[in-house]
Amino acid sequence: MRETIHETLRSLLCELGIAIRDAVITQRCGLDAVALSTVTGHAGGDTSFAIDRFGEEAILSWFRSHWPNEHPVQIVMEGLEDELCFPEGTAVSSTDWKCIIDPIDGTRGIMCDKRNAWALAAIAPQSGDQTMLSEIIAASMTEIPTSRHWRADQFSATRSGHLIANAFDVRLGMSIECDLPKPSRATNFNNGFSSLVKFFPEGRTLTAQIEERLWDELVGLNRSISPLIFDDQYICTGGQFHELMSGRDRLIGDLRPLVYRTLDIDSSLLCHPYDCCTAMLLEKSGVIYEHPLGGFPDAPLDTESGVPWIAYANENLATQARPVLNKILKQFLV
Repeated sequence: MRETIHETLRSLLCELGIAIRDAVITQRCGLDAVALSTVTGHAGGDTSFAIDRFGEEAILSWFRSHWPNEHPVQIVMEGLEDELCFPEGTAVSSTDWKCIIDPIDGTRGIMCDKRNAWALAAIAPQSGDQTMLSEIIAASMTEIPTSRHWRADQFSATRSGHLIANAFDVRLGMSIECDLPKPSRATNFNNGFSSLVKFFPEGRTLTAQIEERLWDELVGLNRSISPLIFDDQYICTGGQFHELMSGRDRLIGDLRPLVYRTLDIDSSLLCHPYDCCTAMLLEKSGVIYEHPLGGFPDAPLDTESGVPWIAYANENLATQARPVLNKILKQFLV
C-alpha cells in the first residue's frame, strides 16, 4: 500500500514538472533576455526575475486543479509569504506530506537563453520543521530547454523503486524514447570534466585554492604540458546532477556553505534544500553523493539552510578523491 502511494506521488511530481516546463516554454515566446531578466522581487536573499513568475504561477494553478484531496500537502518554495497547503485552507498540522520545489533551477542561464534549466520537486512525510532531505520518498527533475534545444529530459524515482527516464520532443509536442542515464565509468580524473562550484566572486579564491591542491595531489598539475582537468560550470544544481548522471562529469562539489562559514561571508547564494532535493536520483543512477566531510548532507526541507555536497561518478573515483579532499578541507576550513 505504501509503495502504491509513493508511486502516485512520484507520478504527480512528474506531471507538475511538465506543467512548469510547458508554462515557461509558452510564456517566454516573444520576450527577450531583458524582459525575462527584469527583477520582480527578493525572497530569502535571492533575486526573483520575471521568468520565475511563469514557474510559480504554473505551480499554484496545477496544485489547485490536480492535487488529490486525499493527500493533503504543504508546499515549500521561495517566494511564499505565507504557509501554503493543498487542498487550500488545510492547516499545516493536518497535512500528510511536505513537498519542496524549485520552480526554475537555473534561472540565470535560461532567462538569457544560455543553458537549460530544471524544475525540481520532491516530497517527504510531514514532520513539521523536522522534515529532512533524508526522508524524501519521491523526487522528479524536469528539463526546461532553451529556445535552441528540442529535447527535454525528465528523471524520477521513489525511494524503494528504480530510476525512471522520460524525454519530450518540444518541436513535435510528443514523448520520445529515453535511455537510462549512465554515469562515467572512468577509473581516473585525467582528461575529464570535474569542478568545485565557484559561480560568484564570493569565496572563489579559497575554493580555487582547495581545488588546485586537490588536483595537484590527484593528478599532478605540473606533470603534463596539457591540462588534465576540465572545468565546466553549469549554474544550477539540477544541471550539475544531470551532467553526473549522464556521464559528462566525473566530480562536482559545492562547498559554498563551508567556505562562507570559514570566511565569515553572509550570503544566501549557496545550495539550499530545494536545489538538491532530487539527490536521490543521483544515487539511483549510481553516482556517489555525500557530505564533503563524510556522511549524508542532510538538512530540513526549508528555503534557508545551506547544503554542502560532493558527488563522484563512481565508487572508484570516490575512493581516490575522498581521503585527499577530506585532508585538504581540514587544512583550509574552520
